[in-house]
Amino acid sequence: MSLILTREELSERIAVARASGARIVLANGCFDVLHVGHVRYLAGARKLGDILVVGINSDEQVAIQKGAGRPVLPATERAEIVTALESVTYVTIFEEPTVEQLLLALKPDVHAKGTDYTTESVPERDVVRSYGGEVAIVGDPKDHSTTEIIARLGGVTVD
Repeated sequence: MSLILTREELSERIAVARASGARIVLANGCFDVLHVGHVRYLAGARKLGDILVVGINSDEQVAIQKGAGRPVLPATERAEIVTALESVTYVTIFEEPTVEQLLLALKPDVHAKGTDYTTESVPERDVVRSYGGEVAIVGDPKDHSTTEIIARLGGVTVD
C-alpha cells in the first residue's frame, strides 16, 4: 500500500481517521536533499497528533521558489524518501504555490511549521484559523539548509 497519495485519496483516508478520533497534523516543504533539520521538523510535527501528512512542493514550484538547478531530486523521489521516515504517515505532492488549498481540503487539526517561523508569521495562519485549526512551530533551530549543503557540494568532483 502506497503512502504517497493524491489529494482525493488522502481526503478519504483522513476522513476515516478523523471519524475514529485521530488528530491530524500537516507539515509541508520542498524536502529537496533531505537533512537532519527535516527529520527533526517532521518528528516534532508527528508528536502533535496521530497522523502526520506531509505536503511536498511540486518540481515546478520548487524551481520557482528556490531558483535554477532546483529541485535536485524530482518530487516523486522526494516523496518516496520522506515516506521512509517513521514519523510520516502519508505524503502528497501539491502543485499550487502555497499549501493553502491543501489545508482547506484536509482541514488538519494542526499545521506544523519549522522554527524559521513564529505562529504569527506563518503565511497560512489565517486559513488554518478559519476552520478552527491551530498553527504550531516545531523542530530544531534553523541551522540546516539544503541550499548550503548544495553549495558545499559544489567543490566536490566526481570521477
